[in-house]
Amino acid sequence: MAASNKAIENSNRLRYIRALERFHNSIISYLLNTPELSMERYTKKIDNALKVLNRVEEMPLYKGELQELQKLVKKIIAFKDSDKSIEDIKDNILYSSNQLDKNKNARRYKKDKHTNSKYDEWE
Repeated sequence: MAASNKAIENSNRLRYIRALERFHNSIISYLLNTPELSMERYTKKIDNALKVLNRVEEMPLYKGELQELQKLVKKIIAFKDSDKSIEDIKDNILYSSNQLDKNKNARRYKKDKHTNSKYDEWE
């Protein structure tokens, strides 16, 4: 039995999301772990990571955090041709990446603000 169009679209979307995450993680790892950053190496790293990303067809993303990831990846690619210093680029990308992670984790972990007060009426 052939797969439905919806199943094919979902698998293509998932493949695109994984490619975005792989690209993002690759660049972030490079920026964090390389002792001597240079614009030439950064450009080469972007080109190598783009090979993987370009193999996958771009799909529309509907979740907010995935759209933010897509914007961040496009921002990283745009920095390849900018005339900013590599330290400014690194700071900007790492800040944006941390904000993305912060937004992801904000939904996952809920803090009980007044844990003691919710049991006050039981006493």
